[in-house]
Amino acid sequence: MKARVHIMLKNGVLDPQGEAVRHALGSLGFDGVNGVRQGKVIELDLTETDADRARESVTAMCEKLLANTVIESYSVEIA
Repeated sequence: MKARVHIMLKNGVLDPQGEAVRHALGSLGFDGVNGVRQGKVIELDLTETDADRARESVTAMCEKLLANTVIESYSVEIA
């Protein structure tokens, strides 16, 4: 079973990498980009075959390691 975790900085948390990308896009002539938020995607290949248990396990992984829940939010997709 596959899992995909999307991690983004929470609203209100400064995103210097996103701002650098926004500035670089403007420098390359891509006007009209008012903001960029950069995140990360983590793909996991799990041995678990039950979707509910897989989601529970991946959520625990996020809470303990994959995401800094003080400043980041995450969402989990199970396929």
